[in-house]
Amino acid sequence: MYDDEDLESIRQAGEEWEAESLEPTLEAHGERKDRFATISNLEVDRLYTPEDVSDLDYLEDLGFPGEEPYTRGPYPTMYRGRTWTMRQFAGFGTAEETNERFHYLIDEGQTGLSVAFDMPTLMGLDSDDPMSEGEIGKEGVAVDTLRDMEILFDGIDLEEISTSFTINPSAPVIYAMYVALADDQGVPREKIRGTLQNDMFKEFIAQKEWVIPPEPSLDLVTDTIEFSTEQTPKFHPVSISGYHIREAGSTAVQELAFTLADGFGYVEDAVDRGLEVDEFAPRLSFFFNCHNSFFEEIAKYRAARRIYARVMDDWYDAERAESKRLKFHTQTAGQSLTAQQPLNNVARVTIQALAGVLGGTQSLHTNSFDEALALPGEKAVRVALRTQQIIAEESGAADIVDPWAGASPSRR
Repeated sequence: MYDDEDLESIRQAGEEWEAESLEPTLEAHGERKDRFATISNLEVDRLYTPEDVSDLDYLEDLGFPGEEPYTRGPYPTMYRGRTWTMRQFAGFGTAEETNERFHYLIDEGQTGLSVAFDMPTLMGLDSDDPMSEGEIGKEGVAVDTLRDMEILFDGIDLEEISTSFTINPSAPVIYAMYVALADDQGVPREKIRGTLQNDMFKEFIAQKEWVIPPEPSLDLVTDTIEFSTEQTPKFHPVSISGYHIREAGSTAVQELAFTLADGFGYVEDAVDRGLEVDEFAPRLSFFFNCHNSFFEEIAKYRAARRIYARVMDDWYDAERAESKRLKFHTQTAGQSLTAQQPLNNVARVTIQALAGVLGGTQSLHTNSFDEALALPGEKAVRVALRTQQIIAEESGAADIVDPWAGASPSRR
Protein backbone atom coordinates (compact mmCIF):
# COMPACT_ATOMS: atom_id res chain seq x y z
CA MET A 1 0.00 0.00 0.00
CA TYR A 2 3.05 2.23 0.33
CA ASP A 3 5.86 2.72 -2.17
CA ASP A 4 9.52 2.42 -1.22
CA GLU A 5 9.93 6.17 -0.87
CA ASP A 6 6.99 6.39 1.55
CA LEU A 7 8.32 3.51 3.65
CA GLU A 8 11.81 4.99 3.80
CA SER A 9 10.43 8.34 4.98
CA ILE A 10 8.37 6.59 7.66
CA ARG A 11 11.38 4.50 8.70
CA GLN A 12 13.56 7.59 9.09
CA ALA A 13 10.85 9.41 11.04
CA GLY A 14 10.52 6.37 13.30
CA GLU A 15 14.25 6.38 14.04
CA GLU A 16 14.08 10.07 14.91
CA TRP A 17 11.12 9.41 17.21
CA GLU A 18 13.04 6.64 18.98
CA ALA A 19 16.10 8.84 19.50
CA GLU A 20 14.38 12.12 20.40
CA SER A 21 11.18 11.04 22.16
CA LEU A 22 11.24 7.37 23.16
CA GLU A 23 14.76 6.90 24.53
CA PRO A 24 14.71 9.94 26.88
CA THR A 25 11.32 8.83 28.22
CA LEU A 26 12.49 5.26 28.77
CA GLU A 27 15.63 6.48 30.50
CA ALA A 28 13.67 8.75 32.80
CA HIS A 29 10.61 6.61 33.52
CA GLY A 30 11.00 3.14 32.01
CA GLU A 31 7.96 0.99 31.17
CA ARG A 32 5.52 -0.97 33.29
CA LYS A 33 7.11 -4.39 32.74
CA ASP A 34 9.84 -6.12 30.79
CA ARG A 35 7.63 -8.08 28.44
CA PHE A 36 4.24 -7.38 26.88
CA ALA A 37 2.25 -10.30 25.50
CA THR A 38 -1.28 -11.43 24.76
CA ILE A 39 -3.09 -14.09 26.78
CA SER A 40 -1.86 -16.54 24.13
CA ASN A 41 1.73 -15.49 24.99
CA LEU A 42 2.39 -13.72 21.69
CA GLU A 43 4.68 -10.76 22.20
CA VAL A 44 3.28 -7.34 21.40
CA ASP A 45 5.51 -4.71 19.83
CA ARG A 46 5.67 -1.25 21.33
CA LEU A 47 4.56 0.45 18.13
CA TYR A 48 3.27 -0.51 14.71
CA THR A 49 3.70 1.44 11.48
CA PRO A 50 2.96 0.92 7.76
CA GLU A 51 6.25 -0.97 7.62
CA ASP A 52 4.58 -3.87 9.45
CA VAL A 53 2.08 -4.28 6.60
CA SER A 54 4.34 -3.21 3.76
CA ASP A 55 3.80 -6.49 1.90
CA LEU A 56 0.02 -6.31 2.25
CA ASP A 57 -1.99 -6.37 -0.95
CA TYR A 58 -5.09 -4.40 -0.03
CA LEU A 59 -7.47 -5.99 -2.51
CA GLU A 60 -6.03 -9.50 -2.26
CA ASP A 61 -5.63 -9.66 1.52
CA LEU A 62 -8.36 -7.31 2.75
CA GLY A 63 -10.75 -6.40 -0.01
CA PHE A 64 -14.12 -4.89 0.87
CA PRO A 65 -16.85 -6.08 3.24
CA GLY A 66 -18.98 -8.78 1.67
CA GLU A 67 -16.34 -9.66 -0.92
CA GLU A 68 -13.54 -12.21 -0.91
CA PRO A 69 -11.53 -12.91 1.13
CA TYR A 70 -14.09 -11.52 3.62
CA THR A 71 -11.41 -10.24 6.00
CA ARG A 72 -13.51 -7.12 6.50
CA GLY A 73 -16.76 -9.00 7.11
CA PRO A 74 -19.07 -11.46 5.37
CA TYR A 75 -21.70 -8.89 4.33
CA PRO A 76 -21.46 -5.48 2.60
CA THR A 77 -23.55 -3.54 5.12
CA MET A 78 -22.77 -5.59 8.26
CA TYR A 79 -24.53 -4.04 11.29
CA ARG A 80 -25.83 -1.06 9.32
CA GLY A 81 -28.16 -3.60 7.70
CA ARG A 82 -29.09 -5.28 10.97
CA THR A 83 -27.26 -5.89 14.20
CA TRP A 84 -25.97 -9.28 15.26
CA THR A 85 -28.41 -11.76 16.80
CA MET A 86 -28.45 -11.34 20.57
CA ARG A 87 -28.63 -14.97 21.59
CA GLN A 88 -28.33 -15.50 25.35
CA PHE A 89 -27.63 -19.10 26.39
CA ALA A 90 -30.36 -20.28 28.79
CA GLY A 91 -31.69 -23.49 30.28
CA PHE A 92 -32.21 -25.01 33.71
CA GLY A 93 -34.55 -27.29 35.63
CA THR A 94 -37.70 -28.32 33.84
CA ALA A 95 -38.98 -27.39 30.41
CA GLU A 96 -41.59 -25.18 32.12
CA GLU A 97 -38.93 -23.20 34.02
CA THR A 98 -36.78 -22.69 30.95
CA ASN A 99 -39.81 -21.66 28.86
CA GLU A 100 -40.48 -18.97 31.45
CA ARG A 101 -36.89 -17.73 31.15
CA PHE A 102 -37.17 -17.73 27.33
CA HIS A 103 -40.24 -15.51 27.46
CA TYR A 104 -38.49 -13.20 29.93
CA LEU A 105 -35.48 -12.83 27.64
CA ILE A 106 -37.65 -12.25 24.56
CA ASP A 107 -39.60 -9.58 26.45
CA GLU A 108 -36.30 -7.93 27.40
CA GLY A 109 -35.24 -7.69 23.76
CA GLN A 110 -33.32 -10.90 23.02
CA THR A 111 -33.52 -11.67 19.31
CA GLY A 112 -32.61 -15.38 19.26
CA LEU A 113 -32.91 -18.34 21.61
CA SER A 114 -30.04 -20.60 22.68
CA VAL A 115 -30.87 -23.77 24.60
CA ALA A 116 -28.64 -25.19 27.35
CA PHE A 117 -29.35 -28.85 28.10
CA ASP A 118 -28.53 -30.76 31.28
CA MET A 119 -25.85 -33.45 31.28
CA PRO A 120 -28.20 -36.45 30.96
CA THR A 121 -29.82 -34.91 27.87
CA LEU A 122 -26.40 -34.08 26.42
CA MET A 123 -25.37 -37.71 26.87
CA GLY A 124 -28.62 -39.17 25.52
CA LEU A 125 -29.94 -40.36 28.89
CA ASP A 126 -33.50 -40.07 30.17
CA SER A 127 -34.06 -38.33 33.48
CA ASP A 128 -35.18 -41.59 35.11
CA ASP A 129 -31.97 -43.41 34.16
CA PRO A 130 -29.94 -44.30 37.29
CA MET A 131 -26.88 -42.59 35.74
CA SER A 132 -28.82 -39.29 35.63
CA GLU A 133 -29.24 -39.07 39.38
CA GLY A 134 -28.04 -35.75 40.77
CA GLU A 135 -27.63 -34.14 37.34
CA ILE A 136 -31.22 -33.54 36.20
CA GLY A 137 -31.76 -29.89 35.31
CA LYS A 138 -28.51 -28.85 37.02
CA GLU A 139 -26.61 -27.14 34.21
CA GLY A 140 -29.37 -26.95 31.63
CA VAL A 141 -32.89 -28.09 30.89
CA ALA A 142 -33.95 -31.74 30.90
CA VAL A 143 -35.54 -32.81 27.60
CA ASP A 144 -36.52 -36.47 27.41
CA THR A 145 -39.50 -36.51 25.07
CA LEU A 146 -41.28 -34.58 22.34
CA ARG A 147 -43.70 -33.40 25.01
CA ASP A 148 -40.80 -31.71 26.83
CA MET A 149 -39.90 -29.95 23.58
CA GLU A 150 -43.51 -28.78 23.17
CA ILE A 151 -43.48 -27.31 26.69
CA LEU A 152 -40.06 -25.73 26.14
CA PHE A 153 -41.36 -23.73 23.17
CA ASP A 154 -44.91 -23.16 24.37
CA GLY A 155 -46.10 -19.77 23.11
CA ILE A 156 -43.06 -19.33 20.85
CA ASP A 157 -43.59 -19.26 17.09
CA LEU A 158 -40.82 -21.28 15.43
CA GLU A 159 -41.32 -19.34 12.19
CA GLU A 160 -40.47 -16.09 13.98
CA ILE A 161 -37.56 -17.13 16.20
CA SER A 162 -34.09 -18.51 15.49
CA THR A 163 -33.00 -21.21 17.94
CA SER A 164 -29.54 -22.55 18.70
CA PHE A 165 -29.10 -25.96 20.36
CA THR A 166 -25.88 -26.61 22.26
CA ILE A 167 -25.87 -30.38 22.08
CA ASN A 168 -23.65 -32.94 20.38
CA PRO A 169 -23.88 -36.77 20.76
CA SER A 170 -27.67 -36.66 20.90
CA ALA A 171 -28.00 -33.67 18.55
CA PRO A 172 -29.81 -35.62 15.78
CA VAL A 173 -32.54 -36.61 18.25
CA ILE A 174 -33.08 -33.04 19.50
CA TYR A 175 -33.07 -31.83 15.88
CA ALA A 176 -35.71 -34.44 14.99
CA MET A 177 -37.86 -33.25 17.92
CA TYR A 178 -37.55 -29.62 16.76
CA VAL A 179 -38.55 -30.53 13.20
CA ALA A 180 -41.50 -32.54 14.55
CA LEU A 181 -42.54 -29.56 16.69
CA ALA A 182 -42.40 -27.27 13.66
CA ASP A 183 -44.55 -29.77 11.74
CA ASP A 184 -47.05 -29.74 14.61
CA GLN A 185 -47.11 -25.91 14.62
CA GLY A 186 -47.69 -25.89 10.89
CA VAL A 187 -44.37 -24.17 10.19
CA PRO A 188 -42.92 -25.26 6.83
CA ARG A 189 -39.58 -27.00 7.29
CA GLU A 190 -37.93 -24.67 4.81
CA LYS A 191 -38.68 -21.75 7.17
CA ILE A 192 -37.12 -23.20 10.32
CA ARG A 193 -34.12 -21.09 11.39
CA GLY A 194 -31.44 -21.92 13.91
CA THR A 195 -28.27 -23.85 14.60
CA LEU A 196 -27.45 -27.32 15.87
CA GLN A 197 -24.01 -27.55 17.47
CA ASN A 198 -23.55 -31.20 16.46
CA ASP A 199 -19.73 -30.87 16.43
CA MET A 200 -18.33 -34.25 17.42
CA PHE A 201 -14.71 -33.56 16.43
CA LYS A 202 -14.59 -30.89 19.12
CA GLU A 203 -15.97 -33.33 21.66
CA PHE A 204 -13.12 -35.77 21.12
CA ILE A 205 -10.60 -32.90 21.23
CA ALA A 206 -11.81 -30.87 24.19
CA GLN A 207 -15.22 -31.25 25.80
CA LYS A 208 -15.14 -35.08 26.05
CA GLU A 209 -18.87 -35.74 25.71
CA TRP A 210 -19.43 -38.66 23.36
CA VAL A 211 -21.56 -41.79 23.20
CA ILE A 212 -20.11 -43.68 20.23
CA PRO A 213 -16.62 -43.73 18.61
CA PRO A 214 -15.36 -41.11 16.12
CA GLU A 215 -16.26 -42.77 12.80
CA PRO A 216 -19.96 -43.44 13.53
CA SER A 217 -20.15 -40.04 15.24
CA LEU A 218 -18.94 -38.41 12.03
CA ASP A 219 -21.47 -40.45 10.04
CA LEU A 220 -24.28 -38.97 12.16
CA VAL A 221 -22.99 -35.43 11.66
CA THR A 222 -22.92 -35.93 7.90
CA ASP A 223 -26.36 -37.57 7.99
CA THR A 224 -27.68 -34.44 9.65
CA ILE A 225 -25.97 -32.17 7.13
CA GLU A 226 -27.47 -34.19 4.29
CA PHE A 227 -30.99 -34.20 5.73
CA SER A 228 -30.89 -30.51 6.63
CA THR A 229 -29.66 -29.53 3.15
CA GLU A 230 -32.76 -31.15 1.68
CA GLN A 231 -35.37 -30.41 4.35
CA THR A 232 -34.42 -27.32 6.39
CA PRO A 233 -32.30 -25.09 4.11
CA LYS A 234 -32.36 -22.13 6.55
CA PHE A 235 -31.12 -24.24 9.47
CA HIS A 236 -27.41 -24.68 10.26
CA PRO A 237 -26.88 -28.42 10.88
CA VAL A 238 -23.47 -28.05 12.52
CA SER A 239 -21.72 -25.29 14.46
CA ILE A 240 -17.99 -25.96 14.33
CA SER A 241 -16.91 -24.92 17.77
CA GLY A 242 -13.62 -23.50 18.95
CA TYR A 243 -15.17 -22.14 22.14
CA HIS A 244 -14.72 -25.34 24.13
CA ILE A 245 -11.19 -25.85 22.79
CA ARG A 246 -10.27 -22.40 24.14
CA GLU A 247 -12.01 -23.05 27.45
CA ALA A 248 -10.00 -26.28 27.74
CA GLY A 249 -6.78 -24.26 27.68
CA SER A 250 -5.78 -23.57 24.08
CA THR A 251 -4.30 -20.33 22.81
CA ALA A 252 -6.16 -18.17 20.31
CA VAL A 253 -4.02 -19.55 17.49
CA GLN A 254 -4.66 -23.16 18.55
CA GLU A 255 -8.39 -22.47 18.87
CA LEU A 256 -8.50 -21.14 15.33
CA ALA A 257 -6.33 -23.91 13.88
CA PHE A 258 -8.24 -26.81 15.42
CA THR A 259 -11.64 -25.28 14.64
CA LEU A 260 -10.90 -24.68 10.97
CA ALA A 261 -9.36 -28.16 10.66
CA ASP A 262 -12.55 -29.65 12.14
CA GLY A 263 -14.67 -27.68 9.68
CA PHE A 264 -12.66 -28.85 6.71
CA GLY A 265 -12.98 -32.42 8.01
CA TYR A 266 -16.77 -32.15 7.88
CA VAL A 267 -16.59 -30.67 4.39
CA GLU A 268 -14.44 -33.56 3.18
CA ASP A 269 -16.73 -36.21 4.66
CA ALA A 270 -19.81 -34.62 3.12
CA VAL A 271 -18.08 -34.41 -0.27
CA ASP A 272 -17.05 -38.07 0.06
CA ARG A 273 -20.71 -38.85 0.76
CA GLY A 274 -21.51 -37.40 -2.66
CA LEU A 275 -22.85 -33.99 -1.62
CA GLU A 276 -21.96 -30.96 -3.72
CA VAL A 277 -19.96 -28.47 -1.68
CA ASP A 278 -22.08 -25.53 -2.85
CA GLU A 279 -25.23 -27.32 -1.70
CA PHE A 280 -24.29 -27.68 1.98
CA ALA A 281 -21.38 -25.31 2.72
CA PRO A 282 -23.56 -22.16 2.95
CA ARG A 283 -25.26 -23.72 6.01
CA LEU A 284 -22.07 -24.42 7.95
CA SER A 285 -21.43 -22.08 10.86
CA PHE A 286 -18.70 -21.57 13.45
CA PHE A 287 -18.56 -20.74 17.15
CA PHE A 288 -15.63 -18.90 18.72
CA ASN A 289 -14.52 -17.78 22.14
CA CYS A 290 -13.72 -14.17 22.92
CA HIS A 291 -11.12 -13.62 25.63
CA ASN A 292 -9.53 -10.56 27.20
CA SER A 293 -6.74 -9.78 24.70
CA PHE A 294 -8.82 -7.30 22.74
CA PHE A 295 -6.66 -6.87 19.63
CA GLU A 296 -5.70 -10.54 19.40
CA GLU A 297 -9.33 -11.64 19.37
CA ILE A 298 -10.30 -9.21 16.61
CA ALA A 299 -7.31 -10.34 14.52
CA LYS A 300 -8.34 -13.98 15.10
CA TYR A 301 -11.78 -13.45 13.57
CA ARG A 302 -10.42 -11.56 10.58
CA ALA A 303 -7.80 -14.24 9.95
CA ALA A 304 -10.44 -16.97 10.24
CA ARG A 305 -12.57 -15.48 7.48
CA ARG A 306 -9.64 -15.03 5.13
CA ILE A 307 -8.22 -18.53 5.65
CA TYR A 308 -11.64 -20.15 5.28
CA ALA A 309 -12.48 -18.31 2.06
CA ARG A 310 -9.19 -19.25 0.42
CA VAL A 311 -9.26 -22.90 1.48
CA MET A 312 -12.88 -23.40 0.42
CA ASP A 313 -11.93 -21.95 -2.97
CA ASP A 314 -8.55 -23.61 -3.49
CA TRP A 315 -9.09 -27.02 -1.88
CA TYR A 316 -12.79 -27.73 -2.36
CA ASP A 317 -13.62 -25.75 -5.51
CA ALA A 318 -16.47 -23.86 -3.89
CA GLU A 319 -18.03 -21.45 -6.37
CA ARG A 320 -20.89 -19.76 -4.51
CA ALA A 321 -19.96 -16.76 -2.41
CA GLU A 322 -22.14 -18.18 0.40
CA SER A 323 -19.92 -21.28 0.50
CA LYS A 324 -16.83 -19.20 1.25
CA ARG A 325 -18.27 -16.82 3.84
CA LEU A 326 -17.31 -17.88 7.35
CA LYS A 327 -20.20 -16.95 9.64
CA PHE A 328 -19.81 -17.35 13.37
CA HIS A 329 -21.35 -17.02 16.81
CA THR A 330 -19.30 -15.62 19.67
CA GLN A 331 -19.51 -16.24 23.40
CA THR A 332 -17.49 -14.32 25.94
CA ALA A 333 -14.88 -16.31 27.86
CA GLY A 334 -16.24 -18.35 30.75
CA GLN A 335 -12.75 -19.06 32.09
CA SER A 336 -12.10 -15.33 32.48
CA LEU A 337 -14.91 -14.91 35.04
CA THR A 338 -14.09 -14.77 38.74
CA ALA A 339 -16.22 -15.75 41.71
CA GLN A 340 -14.45 -13.05 43.73
CA GLN A 341 -15.85 -9.54 43.19
CA PRO A 342 -18.24 -10.87 40.52
CA LEU A 343 -19.42 -7.41 39.42
CA ASN A 344 -15.97 -6.92 37.87
CA ASN A 345 -17.05 -9.56 35.34
CA VAL A 346 -19.35 -6.97 33.77
CA ALA A 347 -16.28 -5.02 32.61
CA ARG A 348 -14.56 -8.16 31.33
CA VAL A 349 -17.64 -9.25 29.39
CA THR A 350 -18.10 -5.78 27.90
CA ILE A 351 -14.53 -5.71 26.55
CA GLN A 352 -14.89 -9.22 25.14
CA ALA A 353 -18.29 -8.49 23.59
CA LEU A 354 -16.97 -5.35 21.90
CA ALA A 355 -14.08 -7.37 20.45
CA GLY A 356 -16.58 -9.87 19.04
CA VAL A 357 -18.59 -7.06 17.45
CA LEU A 358 -15.52 -5.33 15.99
CA GLY A 359 -14.43 -8.75 14.72
CA GLY A 360 -17.69 -9.05 12.79
CA THR A 361 -19.65 -11.73 14.65
CA GLN A 362 -23.09 -12.77 13.40
CA SER A 363 -24.50 -13.57 16.83
CA LEU A 364 -23.34 -13.05 20.38
CA HIS A 365 -23.82 -14.41 23.89
CA THR A 366 -22.58 -12.29 26.77
CA ASN A 367 -21.89 -14.20 29.98
CA SER A 368 -23.64 -13.10 33.14
CA PHE A 369 -21.55 -11.69 35.97
CA ASP A 370 -22.60 -14.41 38.43
CA GLU A 371 -21.83 -17.44 36.26
CA ALA A 372 -18.67 -18.33 38.20
CA LEU A 373 -20.99 -18.96 41.14
CA ALA A 374 -24.13 -20.55 39.72
CA LEU A 375 -26.62 -20.50 36.87
CA PRO A 376 -27.32 -16.82 36.17
CA GLY A 377 -30.11 -15.00 37.95
CA GLU A 378 -32.55 -12.66 36.22
CA LYS A 379 -30.70 -9.47 37.23
CA ALA A 380 -27.39 -10.81 35.91
CA VAL A 381 -28.99 -12.03 32.66
CA ARG A 382 -30.59 -8.64 32.12
CA VAL A 383 -27.26 -6.83 32.62
CA ALA A 384 -25.58 -9.24 30.15
CA LEU A 385 -28.25 -8.58 27.54
CA ARG A 386 -28.20 -4.83 28.17
CA THR A 387 -24.43 -4.90 27.59
CA GLN A 388 -25.05 -6.06 24.03
CA GLN A 389 -27.84 -3.56 23.50
CA ILE A 390 -25.70 -0.65 24.73
CA ILE A 391 -22.87 -1.67 22.38
CA ALA A 392 -25.37 -1.86 19.51
CA GLU A 393 -27.30 1.32 20.23
CA GLU A 394 -24.99 3.67 22.12
CA SER A 395 -21.32 2.96 21.36
CA GLY A 396 -21.30 3.67 17.62
CA ALA A 397 -19.53 0.36 16.98
CA ALA A 398 -22.44 -0.86 14.85
CA ASP A 399 -22.57 2.28 12.73
CA ILE A 400 -19.44 1.74 10.64
CA VAL A 401 -18.79 -1.24 8.39
CA ASP A 402 -15.51 -2.68 9.69
CA PRO A 403 -14.04 0.20 11.73
CA TRP A 404 -10.70 -1.64 11.61
CA ALA A 405 -10.32 -0.67 7.94
CA GLY A 406 -6.80 -1.58 6.77
CA ALA A 407 -5.81 -3.63 9.81
CA SER A 408 -4.50 -7.06 8.85
CA PRO A 409 -4.01 -10.22 10.92
CA SER A 410 -0.32 -10.64 11.70
CA ARG A 411 1.63 -12.99 9.45
CA ARG A 412 4.45 -13.57 11.90
